[in-house]
Formats: sequence, C-alpha cells, structure tokens
Amino acid sequence: MRCEVIAIGTELLLGIIVDSNSAWIGEQLALSGIDSYFQVKVGDNFGRIEASIRQALARSDAVICCGGLGPTQDDITRDVIAEVMGVGMQRDAAIADKIRRIFEARGRVMSQNNLRQADVPIGARPIAQMPGTAPGLVCPVGDKVIYAVPGVPSEMREMMLGTILPDLRERAGQSAVIRSRVLRTWGMSESGLAEVLAERMAQLDQLGNPTIAYQASGIDGIKVRLVAKCKDEATATQVLDVEEALIRRLLGDVIFGIDEESMEVAVLTALKAKGMTLAVAEEVTGGLLAARLTAVDATMATFRGARIAAVPGAEAAGLAARAVAAADAARREFGSTVGAAAIAGPARQAGGPITAPVVLAARLGDRRQQEEIILPADRGRLRDFTVISLLNMLRKALTA
Repeated sequence: MRCEVIAIGTELLLGIIVDSNSAWIGEQLALSGIDSYFQVKVGDNFGRIEASIRQALARSDAVICCGGLGPTQDDITRDVIAEVMGVGMQRDAAIADKIRRIFEARGRVMSQNNLRQADVPIGARPIAQMPGTAPGLVCPVGDKVIYAVPGVPSEMREMMLGTILPDLRERAGQSAVIRSRVLRTWGMSESGLAEVLAERMAQLDQLGNPTIAYQASGIDGIKVRLVAKCKDEATATQVLDVEEALIRRLLGDVIFGIDEESMEVAVLTALKAKGMTLAVAEEVTGGLLAARLTAVDATMATFRGARIAAVPGAEAAGLAARAVAAADAARREFGSTVGAAAIAGPARQAGGPITAPVVLAARLGDRRQQEEIILPADRGRLRDFTVISLLNMLRKALTA
C-alpha cells in the first residue's frame, strides 16, 4: 500500500505557514506500515491541484489532500476532487446543520458561504470526526482512494487517527500491529547516543525487530524512537517494554521521559512524589520557565510562583552567589520547599561563537545544587536552553 500526501495552499509555497502537517502525516504513515514515497505542496490553483492529484493516483494507491476545505473562494479542494472522480456535488444536510450549530454554540451568526463546506462529491463519504466546521472526506476513485482533511493541525490529526489510518490499514490487509515508543533524552549529543547504542543497534539490524531511530528536537532534546511490529498489541507492548529497559540500562539518567512527557512533567512529577513545592527566580528567562510549568500545573499546586526580577543588593556578587541568593529569595517569597534560579554573565567571544556563562542553582531543603554551563548568547536561545538546563538539573537532583 502506497500513499502520497498533497499539502494545498498558496501560503505554504510563500513560506507564510510552515508545512508541519505533511511531516506528521508521513510519520504516522510510516508507523502504520504504509509506504509513502512522495509529498507535494501546491498552491490554490484548480489546474495544478488536479494535475497533482492525478499524478499521485497514477503512482500510488491512496492520496491524502490536506487543506483547501474551508468556506472561501480559494478553498477548492472538494471541487477538484469531484472533477477527478468525474461526479457532481451534493449538499449534505446533516453537515450543514452541524455547521450551523457550531456557530450558534459560539454565539455567532453564520455566514452563508460556510455552507459550501457541506458540499460533498457524489459517491464520497464524510469522515465521522468533525471537530471544526470543515468535514473531511473519503473519496473512492476506482480501486484507489483520495482522503481530504482540513489544514488545521488538530482537526487533521483527529481525522487521521480516527478514520484514515484505520481505513488504510484495512485496505492494505494488514494483520500486524505496529507500535512505537519515544524515549526522550537530554544531556547527550546524537553522536554520543549513537556511540553508546552502536552495539545494540547492530544486533537489532540482524533481528529486524524492534528498530531504533533518533530525532533531534532542539530544546526538547534528542528522541530515541523504538518501533515494534508484532502480531498483536500485547506482544508489541512486551517487545517495547523489554527494549526500553535495555536502553535505560545503557543510557541511564539522560532519559527524562516517554512519548509526550516533557521535562517540566518529569520535574513536577518528582516534586509531587516527594511532597515538595517549587518557586523560581527568572532574571534570565523572564517568565518562560513559569509559562512551561503552569501549562502542566495549571492550579499551581506544586509550582508556587516565579520571581521575575534581579536580586536586590546582589549585583556586586559573583554569578554563583547571585544564583544561590536568587533561588533562596524565590523560595522565601513563595513559601516553597525548593527554590531555583539561573544567572547569566556577560557575553564573550574567544575566536568562536558568542557565548555567555550561566550559573544554575537550586535549594532543596538543606541541600544546595549548583552548576555552570556555557550557552549561546543570543537572547532567544539563551532563554530556551537556560530553562531546559535548569529543569534538567532539578530533575536529576530530585531523582538522585
């Protein structure tokens, strides 16, 4: 089974919007055992969209069209698909009613052009999942199929997971189950990980199952993806469990989470397990750390607050003394059991990139944790890497 992806929208070609949808769809196809050899981006032009779809159908069994299902004049994906199918359009009364109810629930008056989204090529069927006003479509073309999904990522993903991937697997006659697990790491380079895991990867190359792949993810670290293809769910889970345990023994505490577990989740989970609370001083990061922590701990039951200011009277002290003083001040101000802070020194250049020293400090009860790192001096990366580095230091201190 081969499936192509066509991302539709002139804004994609102009770079106004980055096409992250195709990357995600490609990943999901690979995890489902569906071959995908081509991904195409095309603007909002009837002839070029039609040519792209016909070319994709000529060399693949299925096509996923992403975008162009909205209510405006340039949303022409459904019209092009009807042309390729050689059929007319009919308005689906149930979809039209649902669109009206969505607007009413938001207290808004629906523009009549929204009803264009209820037009369905004859012979196609709407996708059951419809989180927004644009329905997805399953459109048979002989023994092949075109899927149409909205460009809104959350809507597209719900339709992919709920209808398209199961339908593709059924069409492919798959009996095997493919499951993956991501081990999230921080503190070791991709080449370092590859070196540590080289022997195991050589063994898996011979076995063929499971497989390991790396994905560098910026400030979220490097992801080690395990993929198992087995006869059933239980067997796949068992294979992944065994492999995860082996990889953990090899990598140790550079692994901080699984799948969607972020560094802040790891820290807050460790704090909660110990009955501890956290406050931070954000002279360097300006609230970025608090934003990440409150995204997880919305009620601020474990994360008590952030102090976004310099420590009074500490300007003349060295970086280490200032960082410790800032951590202590945050802990006192918010009455937490743990205080943490980061202080950056002046930027410097010694024949290479411009960098800045950053001292990380934490007070955990009577225990003090401290670390100095060198980071890129530009403001964006300095803040991002300070946040993740401070969280990682806290995680390791809490789980030691």
